[in-house]
Amino acid sequence: MKNDREISERWLQDRLIADPALLGLGDLDVKDSERVQTGGGRLDLLLFDPEANSRYEVEIQLGPTDPSHIIRCIEYWDTERRKYPQYEHVAVLIAEDITSRFFNVISLFNSAIPIIAIQARMLEVGDHFTLSFTKVLDVLSLGTEEEDEGSFPVDRLYWEKKTGVGSLPIVDGLMTLVNEVDPDVTLNYNRNYIGLARGGRADNYIAFKPRSTTPIRCVFEIRIPKKPEIDELIDEAGFNQIAYSQRYRQYRLVLYPADLEERSDVIATLIREAHQP
Repeated sequence: MKNDREISERWLQDRLIADPALLGLGDLDVKDSERVQTGGGRLDLLLFDPEANSRYEVEIQLGPTDPSHIIRCIEYWDTERRKYPQYEHVAVLIAEDITSRFFNVISLFNSAIPIIAIQARMLEVGDHFTLSFTKVLDVLSLGTEEEDEGSFPVDRLYWEKKTGVGSLPIVDGLMTLVNEVDPDVTLNYNRNYIGLARGGRADNYIAFKPRSTTPIRCVFEIRIPKKPEIDELIDEAGFNQIAYSQRYRQYRLVLYPADLEERSDVIATLIREAHQP
């Protein structure tokens, strides 16, 4: 594309503004383009996932990657995350050719910075040309709080004192649904969350965080890759509060006692989805 006189980075930017779904990052909204940055420069695209409360700082480059574009991509990501810390931020570098040298460099950054590398190609299909975007490097999936070996084991009495007995029945009801799908797991009480254990070892693809304040409720965290069909299922069920963490690959739902009665089928579906090998 770089050698085509009719194609420019702005042309590619306009295509993505018209249809950000081309990137394969989900159902994103365009928040801004050519966004002026503190200290100089302009961010090519700022995309937003309203359900996951995530923003994507996108830098576009025709031709092969080079150091200046990588640095700008990271600088703009850092500027935006410092200015708007209430969101999760992901740096996105788009280039025609992500060379092995710079792929290795980006991979090193990926251990500390949530960065996605996408290769853009123009493909000829019959008499027409089409854009193709391939994700060659995804955000590194971080260990969750539940996987932290420094978690402190406690018992049910600890949680009764911490939250009162009101929200624990929600955990018990959810655990009944879990055991219908996965009968081998038990509740595993820790200081900051209630997880799952299998054969005496933590297996926290689901975690519960009962809340002590009214109204009675429990945060339900379930590790499932973000999928349109799961989003649609959750949206149609009408849960009160939902979010998705791209970095931790998990849905977070705030559940109330009524949800166990009115939405148990949907919750069971989510549990089955998370339990898939």
